[in-house]
Amino acid sequence: MNSRERVLRAFGKVSGLPDRVPIQFDLCRQLSDHFGKKLDVPVNYTENLYEDVTYRISANELRVAMGSDVVITGASVSDDFKIAKDSDGTWLNEYRMRMRQGDIYVEVVGYPLAHAETKADIDAYKFPDPDAPGRYRDAEALVKKFHHDFLVFGDIEVTVFSLAHQLVGMEKLLIDMMMETEYVIPLFEACAEFQTRVGLRLIEKGVDAIWFGDDFGTQVSLLIPPDTFRNQLKPIYTKMIDRFKEAKPDIIPILHCDGAVSELLIDVYEMGFEVFNPVQPGVPGHLPADMKNNFGEFFSFWGAIDQQDLLPNGTDEELEKDIVEKISILGKNGGYMVAPAHILQNDVSPERVEKFIELCLKHGRY
Repeated sequence: MNSRERVLRAFGKVSGLPDRVPIQFDLCRQLSDHFGKKLDVPVNYTENLYEDVTYRISANELRVAMGSDVVITGASVSDDFKIAKDSDGTWLNEYRMRMRQGDIYVEVVGYPLAHAETKADIDAYKFPDPDAPGRYRDAEALVKKFHHDFLVFGDIEVTVFSLAHQLVGMEKLLIDMMMETEYVIPLFEACAEFQTRVGLRLIEKGVDAIWFGDDFGTQVSLLIPPDTFRNQLKPIYTKMIDRFKEAKPDIIPILHCDGAVSELLIDVYEMGFEVFNPVQPGVPGHLPADMKNNFGEFFSFWGAIDQQDLLPNGTDEELEKDIVEKISILGKNGGYMVAPAHILQNDVSPERVEKFIELCLKHGRY
């Protein structure tokens, strides 16, 4: 059984169980460079419009060599775009957000729509060109190279809510959502239209799934009231998925959503999502049994292994126990792809990455 069939079976798109639970992982630049050198595999980076997404869609040749069962691609920065860092180390990205490098992830320090109050303000903002030169060169090459043996995901993170708050600022957006300020829905619609056009181009290139990414939760609760989500955001995601399904009826819609978001998962299902990621561990409502029992008929699950503390700091025995638990519960009768809940950063040693893969292969057989 090749990786493509393994993931299709795990996600319920092909009847029957896979031979084992499929595996996926993302690596930061330091880990990618380390393993590329160790394994003598070229590491190719696709620079995404939003910098941190780069590590979702890069180093695919390396990751499949290490054991990943999927290939993840996405839009690249335009050939016409070049980063120019200012003297303070910050830069403008293609969205015209002012960025700086944080300790782990990039941070937005200047918001191009911080002044937004009206629909006219949104209409005046110019999103990057979805069809700019070079935007899908890497995606097309990866699909051509890997689609026979691997399922290929098209990544459109950051999608609507996350893109919106990175354009206007989180505090402003949350307040204005509660106040129902005029610009809010037009902003969400404009973000959705941009990312829908990107997703449609990725579908044209041949991807098998579209991976959305928006975080609606904190470590303990939702960021916004459920009714606000249902009124302001749910119809927008539903329309996006409808358009993707119209273009490719068997496309697999996947939602990445961090935080304690179990309260929204029926809505997420009703919007049309078929796979839920990352099943963030250690937050209310996300115990593996609760996820499988309450939502297993609606979703396949992808993720669930803690990269915040367990992978960098836990013992091998603790890691093995957690992998066994997640596979045995979330993977019962299929419906699970095991993965860390987010990108593995350089606080995770290369040895622990190898141990994670080893343990997933050891315990993942059906």
